[in-house]
Amino acid sequence: MLSLRLCLVVSLLLPLFPLLCLGIRSFPTRFTSGDRLEMGFDGVFQYVEAPEYRNGAGCPVSSNKGLVLSCDRSLVHIAMTLDSGYLRGSIAAVHSVLKHSSCPENVFFHFIAAEFDPASPRVLAQIVRSTFPSLNFKVYIFREDTVINLISSSIREALENPLNYARNYLGDILDSCVDRVIYLDSDVIVVDDIQRLWNVNLTGSRVIGAPEYCHANFTKYFTDAFWSDPVLSRVFVSRNPCYFNTGVMVMDLQKWREGNYRKRIETWMELQKTMRIYDLGSLPPFLLVFAGNVEAIDHRWNQHGLGGDNVKGTCRSLHSGPVSLLHWSGKGKPWVRLDAKQPCPLDRLWEPYDLYKPQSKNSERDEQWSWISSILVGYSHDLL
Repeated sequence: MLSLRLCLVVSLLLPLFPLLCLGIRSFPTRFTSGDRLEMGFDGVFQYVEAPEYRNGAGCPVSSNKGLVLSCDRSLVHIAMTLDSGYLRGSIAAVHSVLKHSSCPENVFFHFIAAEFDPASPRVLAQIVRSTFPSLNFKVYIFREDTVINLISSSIREALENPLNYARNYLGDILDSCVDRVIYLDSDVIVVDDIQRLWNVNLTGSRVIGAPEYCHANFTKYFTDAFWSDPVLSRVFVSRNPCYFNTGVMVMDLQKWREGNYRKRIETWMELQKTMRIYDLGSLPPFLLVFAGNVEAIDHRWNQHGLGGDNVKGTCRSLHSGPVSLLHWSGKGKPWVRLDAKQPCPLDRLWEPYDLYKPQSKNSERDEQWSWISSILVGYSHDLL
């Protein structure tokens, strides 16, 4: 009788297996440009829950009772992109901000996700929530067709991702009540209190603040065609332009909107489509609009270039001086090099913030069998 019932259970379950498999593989693993999309058996990324970071006794209490958190000016507002290819970096960056913040509950994250990301903005939001259950955040959907026709080819394919240009549209994407924000790339680690960066004052008419590097060869960011054009090259005549990295910026979105800086950047991108004036993705239009009129922030807030150049991604060392933020700009990303067992020395500084925990094949099989066994037991229980 028991074997008859067991056969009945198996016969009932067999038709379900194709459907169950579809659920398991709803977001299949894929490989692109060395960046791996890590999935577990249950169809979600395998991240452990972050520790619970709480405010200390001296943290201010918001006086904006009943106000939507995304509009609360008493909070530190951070904008970041969120996508499946760089999710591991974004999770580590958020973790680092919270860990070193004196008032982590007073930080609000504005995440911008691409409309057609393979994991979908909804899934990405669920992953963030499961990893940081008490995090203050909102996910905005970025329509890639907003910018895709303005993007020109770059020296590295990853730089052509439409989401790289989302920073150009923060004034339009974020709620209109958000008038100030810190923009951070996904390949950074913050090792200082983010409140100190938030406290930077943008003086006069300055719209953005960032560490400047005036010793860098500024001419290399634009082509000979640009510098040889007597009209175009005059854009910097009244300024003393210096290179700055757009991966870490303090932005006054009120001034941004009033000055229609999105359109100013787009104008240069439109020109680039007809006359090649630069080769490096989303950075040059920012330099054309802002270089020479940037609030200079201490270099400690962007120790950039740790990912090497845009071609080889070789190991690099830190610049001299104190460090508040590490930035793996360039081709090499710490999670890729660590997984490949070929880390650069500084990649070890990123590792403690990594919350991704891959499951071994054995544990995956054990979980699958345990799950199937529980169904068998449940079915047999009902039939006995």
